[in-house]
Amino acid sequence: MKVLYLIPARGGSKGVPGKNVKPLAGKPLIAYAIDAARGAGAADEDICVSTDDAEIARVVEEYGLAIPFMRPDSLAQDYSGTYEVIIHALDHYAAQGIDYDAVVLLQPTSPMRTSQHVTEALALYDAKCDMVVSVTEARSNPYYVMFHENESGYLQSLMNARFARRQDCPTVWEYNGAVYVMNVASLREKHLSQFDRRIKYVMSARDSVDIDTPDDWEYAQFLMTKK
Repeated sequence: MKVLYLIPARGGSKGVPGKNVKPLAGKPLIAYAIDAARGAGAADEDICVSTDDAEIARVVEEYGLAIPFMRPDSLAQDYSGTYEVIIHALDHYAAQGIDYDAVVLLQPTSPMRTSQHVTEALALYDAKCDMVVSVTEARSNPYYVMFHENESGYLQSLMNARFARRQDCPTVWEYNGAVYVMNVASLREKHLSQFDRRIKYVMSARDSVDIDTPDDWEYAQFLMTKK
């Protein structure tokens, strides 16, 4: 199976400015994603950092990985979707006669994800599924603590089920953004939102830290230092 390891890294972060190249525990944040791919056995020519930002490109190349292309501005806006970024990368390689069977998407904002996580997620992949996706147990179980306000102004349970205790509720999983192993045939056929053959890869809450705010950064820094 031929696998493309795709690391999407758009410039212009607002929550943590410059976060993709900002040093975390001694190395640029994006380096953790590159190391996870390399540690999982990826050859450098199969690792693609898709970026629109010259500074990110410079830091990645200083880390020893070539940038295959610069992402067009049309795919680097706040509203730009991940699916379109994936297809753009696949099309780039297909134009060179390089076809991949699967894409491993590694977002730079998950620095606690390791090569072991990537390897374990890949081991779950089957060409019959659309995607293996990393998850962690949801902190808020919608069967128990999540409500919306109805037309009368009263809180109403989101789920059509009532449980007296949280531990009686079904386990609920949430994407943690760390690892996605996607079937290229499925990507060519339908949008990510239409994937229905999804296999979960469970990660701990500690390893599921996703950096979006300065507080997330400080927490990741603390975990890295403690580690």
